[in-house]
Formats: sequence, C-alpha cells, structure tokens
Amino acid sequence: MLVLVAPGQGAQTPGFLTPWLELPGAADRVGAWSDAIGLDLAHYGTQADADRIRDTAVAQPLLVAAGILSASALGDVAPGAVAGHSVGEITAATFAGVLDDTAALTLVRKRGLAMAEAAAITETGMSALLGGDPEVSVAHLEKLGLTPANVNGAGQIVAAGTLEQLAVLNEDKPEGVRKVVPLKVAGAFHTHHMAPAVETLAAAAKELSPADPRIAYVSNKDGRTVATGAEVLDRLVGQVASPVRWDLCMETFRQLGVTALIEVCPGGTLTGLAKRALPGVKTLALKTPDDLDAAREVIAEHSA
Repeated sequence: MLVLVAPGQGAQTPGFLTPWLELPGAADRVGAWSDAIGLDLAHYGTQADADRIRDTAVAQPLLVAAGILSASALGDVAPGAVAGHSVGEITAATFAGVLDDTAALTLVRKRGLAMAEAAAITETGMSALLGGDPEVSVAHLEKLGLTPANVNGAGQIVAAGTLEQLAVLNEDKPEGVRKVVPLKVAGAFHTHHMAPAVETLAAAAKELSPADPRIAYVSNKDGRTVATGAEVLDRLVGQVASPVRWDLCMETFRQLGVTALIEVCPGGTLTGLAKRALPGVKTLALKTPDDLDAAREVIAEHSA
C-alpha cells in the first residue's frame, strides 16, 4: 500500500520551486494561484532568500503550492492513505479531495498570516531534539516550560516556546539527547502561543465547503483516519495550537499495511523519519522533477 505525504514548515529552501516551474503548464498554474491569494509564489519559490521564505505568511502557501504541483506531476495516483505534517495537512486535504487547489491555498494564506501575527506577540521558536527517550524528554521540556509541539517518532521531538526557554534547553538538554537543532520557523507553532490564530482560521473555514475524503486521511491530532470533510476542516483549524503527533500517523500507516511512502516537494524530512520508524517500507522524496520517473515506478509497484 502506498502512502502520499506532505512536509511542513522548515522544509523550504531558496529556489526549490525553480525546476518545477519548467514543467508544462506549471508556471501558468502557479500564476493563477498567486493572483487568487495575492502572493507571488513564483518569485518567492525561485528568487527569495532563506530569510524571506522563513516568513510564516510566505512559507506556508509556498509549501502547499509546491506539494500540489509536484503531486500533480506524478499523474494518476491511487494511494491507500494521505497525510501531511503540520501545514502539510492542508496539502494532504487536496490529495484526498476535501479541498480544491484554490480553496486550500486561500485557507493556507489566511493561516500563515494569522500565525505570523500570533508569532509577533512574543519572540518564540522551535528546536528539534535528536535522540533520547521520548518520555524523559517530554518531562524535561515541561520542567523548562516548553511544549513538545511535534512528536515525530524515530526518536525526534520538537520543542517550542520562547527564545529564552529554548536558549536554556540548548544548555540543559534532556538525558540522552545528542543535539538540539533550531528550526527555520518564525514562532512556537502548535502551542498556546498560536491560540490567537485559531479564531481567525475558524472564521476562514466557515467560508469553505469541504467534501468527504476519497482516500483515507490520517490526522496529526491523534493519528486517526477522518471520515468527513467537516471533521478534517475542524481539525485543520485546531491543529495550529495543538501538538503534531506524527509518530501516531506513522503507527497508523503501519496498521494500514503501508509498503511504500512518497513525500511530495520539498521532500526529505518525512522520508527520513519513515526510514527509521518504518523499516522495510520503500521511501522516496520528491525534490526535483528528476525524481518523478523513480516515483512513478514506486507508484506502479505499490498502489492499491
């Protein structure tokens, strides 16, 4: 069984959209999306530097656009399940048919702006903990006043909180943690610091008409599959201020019988986690169009 997944914020790099815009029709499609949401996606995906695309209001729609574009380039795909990490859940909602492309990009544009505004209230950030025992790490983070905002599995937890709290963590690591790595994000996402964004996103969601998922949609909230479009949308609203449980998503993949996992552009992060947490599962990350032929071979072998 094939699972199609979409990465979250921090996966973006300068110029990563450039080769994808060379595909037939891609530039026109991205141009139409840019007009719809009032953001020049092609510019930010090809010319902007790392600091500019670190901006939450830019990074989030850019990632969703890249994910949709790269998945479309695969042709007809019949995955057994879809999921996305954090903002990647909106990308996954398009794979499952819950939202169309324009609705997804309109929602993520409002999400990015609202979360950027919330992040501006207090200087906050996120750092990945590499290694260590999850239970020990979570207890240590709570002692420091930090939130385990992403429990990613494969021994990785992402801490979120104020910059002062993260500085203390860097000097006072949980037992067994090898390294604390600051992430390329502009706020403490999936924590109480994002609560102001929830109300804004809830209002935006009321303007949408979601369809029920055509494919099993696995939610970050608890790793469960979600049966209705209304519940998918409710969860997309709430997840901005609640932890991402990617570990539970991967456990659900295992229970569903996953044999292969493809991560859409800019792929790499989620395939890395899957290699460690799902041994024996074929993984492939879409980084550039050069990866499309190999991805199609995986699809042919593992699609339902």
